[in-house]
Amino acid sequence: MFKASWRVLRSRKELAVFPVLSGVAGLVVAAIFLTPALFTIDPNGRPTFGSWALFAGFYLVSTYMAIFFNTALISQANIALNGGDPSVAGGLRVAGSNWARILPWALLSATVSMILRAIEERLGFLGRIITGMIGMAWTLVTYLVLPVLVLERVGTKDAVKRSATLFRNTWGENVLGNAGIGVAGFLLFLPAVALAALGAVAGGATLLVCFGIAVVWGLLVGITVAALSGIYQTALYRYAAEGTTPQAFAEADLGHAFPQRR
Repeated sequence: MFKASWRVLRSRKELAVFPVLSGVAGLVVAAIFLTPALFTIDPNGRPTFGSWALFAGFYLVSTYMAIFFNTALISQANIALNGGDPSVAGGLRVAGSNWARILPWALLSATVSMILRAIEERLGFLGRIITGMIGMAWTLVTYLVLPVLVLERVGTKDAVKRSATLFRNTWGENVLGNAGIGVAGFLLFLPAVALAALGAVAGGATLLVCFGIAVVWGLLVGITVAALSGIYQTALYRYAAEGTTPQAFAEADLGHAFPQRR
């Protein structure tokens, strides 16, 4: 699956631009919301109501921006899988035309995440276990919500139902066995960790050089994995919803990614 997604990305490098834009937008949103939040903390170091409002605003807006650029990526990944010619401008136009459609999904996603975060903080270790299980189930059931929103142009409620139906009827519990891109991304990130550790041991100028290379390598891996994930997600949606395998994934045998439930 990783190699199939990589072949698409290698031939359509413009798809990697969307994760870059998403990262830049995330930094801008962080600067807008988190910088003033630091100045609203009381003298005892505790957040005030204004701080919490800014934190919530940051969470909602950053979630929306991530979904916005993922929308653009999925729309152009679908064109690439059809043998067409994707473009950055085309992806941004699609995302812009769907801004109102993806807004409820962004609000729902951010709200669920904040609720799970609050439960985790209140219940400690037990909360981490509970929220981990709930969060995993939520992620699996809603994995195809965004492709459904973008490609079928339905509302959030229908998209969640549709995603749950695709999950239940086609890949179910077996989706956990198909985390190839995530594992590959983790392995690719290990050299950055090794470089950082080497720099920490060496110290001096070597530390700065190794740390700089590690940061650049980590960013490149993050951008690549994000683009590959969008491509893979789109291909899986098309197989689950339409029963067709994109040509780029013909050798990957998507049938094993979607085994029928017994």
